[in-house]
Amino acid sequence: MSTGTDAKSAVEAVWRIEAARVIAGVARLVGDVGLAEELAQDALVAALEQWPSEGVPRNPGAWLTTTAKRRAIDTIRRRQVLQRHLPALAVDEHTDASEFDAVLEQDPIEDDLLRLIFTACHPVLKPEARVALTLRMLGGLSTDEIARAFLVPDATVGQRISRAKKSLADAKVPFELPTGPARAERLSSVLEVIYLIFNEGYSATAGDDWMRPALCEEAMRLGRILAGLMPAEAEVHGLIALLEIQASRSAARCGPDGEPVMLLEQDRRRWDRLLVGRGLAALARAEELGGGTYTLQAAIAACHARARTAEETDWARIAELYARLAALAPSPIVELNRAVAVSMADGPEAGLAVLDPLLEEPSLRGYHLLPSVRGDFLFRLGRHAEARAEFERAAAMTRNERERTLLLTRAEACV
Repeated sequence: MSTGTDAKSAVEAVWRIEAARVIAGVARLVGDVGLAEELAQDALVAALEQWPSEGVPRNPGAWLTTTAKRRAIDTIRRRQVLQRHLPALAVDEHTDASEFDAVLEQDPIEDDLLRLIFTACHPVLKPEARVALTLRMLGGLSTDEIARAFLVPDATVGQRISRAKKSLADAKVPFELPTGPARAERLSSVLEVIYLIFNEGYSATAGDDWMRPALCEEAMRLGRILAGLMPAEAEVHGLIALLEIQASRSAARCGPDGEPVMLLEQDRRRWDRLLVGRGLAALARAEELGGGTYTLQAAIAACHARARTAEETDWARIAELYARLAALAPSPIVELNRAVAVSMADGPEAGLAVLDPLLEEPSLRGYHLLPSVRGDFLFRLGRHAEARAEFERAAAMTRNERERTLLLTRAEACV
């Protein structure tokens, strides 16, 4: 492999790891995450130009940060607003970058990262915009990588990111950590974005793949960063517990040809016990701190993780946890999941009693898992013709090819 190729690979690897820190450090100076990303990208281009001939620096992350910061100085000088940003420094074209760096070191980089997370996930943005901006700025993913992950055109992702930056600028969202009620609202948004990223990786909405592991990994990485930055927040630990316990099943969720394998049919020997252990430890910490909806969901996942076989699953406990979750954060999806737990604890007839009222729920009319679950209950009751119709209805609704194949196979088994 050529030196140039080695250097390019090094740049890409370093960028994926350091992008968020570089952008966060610069954003505090310029007060604009969009401009900060542009300056960080300029530093990336400089690395691609210089490292192949000059070699990879000893501390490549620091090199990128320093280069981006110096470009920030130039930008501030050109805009003649240095005095407003750094009133303690003389506004002079000969201002030395080392003085600027001294100001930078007043706050730890962890604070900058936290500011960046809260800014990228600001509630002023639509959920899909928060996801795209978070993956771009905190994950270091390119526009085409995000587009491939969510099966949308590059242009769509590019527009979402551009509009998100403009929305933040138009709303004059400050690059700062919110406090009080605003912090709780923003933290909820941050956790929601990380959860959305994980869910899209865990059960792909559309396309030929049942899972997209890279998105799961990215969500867990962001969750771990957040847990390290906010160790006293119960729901941060609750979320990472949920993600790690769920992710522990990844290797068992697909068959040899990539086909889906349902939870009760999985080979539990293939579950990642390290991730299970980490998830259970995070759950214990979340419960110690109080916890909330993510902690309850993690506790449900833990019931499965602790069962050595499907038959040992404590479905009564799961049904109880879903009832608590429904009381805390009622939603049709929670009620659908509660119906599944009730059916396993008390039989499919009891499950139908919980599920059938959801048939009139407008938000679930196009949700394929509603007829899929109902089909399962009916099949277990021996009502095969009705079950077949439900599985076929679910297959027509899903946009994931693997899931459609599974549902049609279940329909054919209804004889």
